[in-house]
Parts: sequence; C-alpha cells; structure tokens
Amino acid sequence: MKYVTDITELEALYGTPAAASLKKVAKKLTTEYRRWIMAARFCVVSTVGPTGTDGSPRGDDGPVVRELDEQTLAMPDWHGNNRIDTLRNIVADGRISLMFMVPGSTTVVRVNGVARVVTDPELCKSFDVKGRYPRSVIVIKVVEVYAQCARAVMRARLWTSGDESDGLPTVGQILAEVTDGTEGGKPYDEGWAARARETMW
Repeated sequence: MKYVTDITELEALYGTPAAASLKKVAKKLTTEYRRWIMAARFCVVSTVGPTGTDGSPRGDDGPVVRELDEQTLAMPDWHGNNRIDTLRNIVADGRISLMFMVPGSTTVVRVNGVARVVTDPELCKSFDVKGRYPRSVIVIKVVEVYAQCARAVMRARLWTSGDESDGLPTVGQILAEVTDGTEGGKPYDEGWAARARETMW
C-alpha cells in the first residue's frame, strides 16, 4: 500500500482547486450564509484534543446555532450522554469545525473557527425551553465560512432514497453486543422513547 507523505506530492496528484471553491470562502457571516445557517436545525461538530478527535451531531427544533454577531455563533449544549467529548476538546484546544445541513438541500455549509465553553448564567438562560436551559453554551468565533460541493450528498442520495433504516441494529442491540449481553438489549430500546421525552432539553 502506497502512502502519500508529502504535501507537494498530494497537490500534484489533485491539481489546482476550482476557482469557485476558493472565492466562496467568507471570513464572517454574509447575508446569504446567515440565511442558510439560520435555516439549519442540524449540524455535525468536529473538534480535536490531546486524546484524539471527535465528531458530534447537534440538533434543535429551530436554528441549531444563534448568531451573536457577524463573526460569532452560540450553540447551546443540550442534554446528552454526559461524555462531554466535544467540550473536553474545546477546553483543551479551541479549534472547531461545524457542518450544517438542511433536509432536502444538497448544499452543506461549513464553518471553521475557534470555540470556548461558556457558563454565563444570562447566556445559558436565554436559551430557556419550558424552564430548562443548557448548563453551558459553545461560543464560536468564525474564522471562515463556505459552501461545500454538493456531490457527496448527491452521490449518497441522502434526501431522495427514502427510509433505509429497516433491519439496522438498535442501540440496545449494539450495547448488548459490546457488553457481552450484560447491558442494553430489548429493555434498553423499549425504555428509550420515555427517556428521550423526559430529557430532551
């Protein structure tokens, strides 16, 4: 197996980037990038820390982030599994990337920036949902924002292929397998809907 170990070799293999791929990069939220990101209820957050990398899905019932100003976004850290992998990485190394997606659109908008974990009570409470609010908010300083080529979403037929989840293992089944049957299984799956309702926010 041949590995590429030199950047010059890599660049020679792929050639010159398409002009539009460089020209569409902005250093702040423009009017159209703002419209797009504020329509996104879902994004994938990527971070890096001393123990490795992390990719985490984030979703909300409205915009997944809030604009504080044209170069600053805020993302509430809603209830999850308390692994806090993303937050650990941000505290150690603030570099962050966000990949915003909107159902039906083949466009993916990406933001690269620097993040901090903020516990300011006023900011946390501003995300109040029926008396519940996040314990922390991820505040992202935008370094660059750009639209990604649509080919990956088109190749995957992400929004047009219908529900393909039939027959996939459940989380309970996965948990049972990795714990040799000591946890998970059918009881875990049957209780999930109630747990989700009680801990959504």
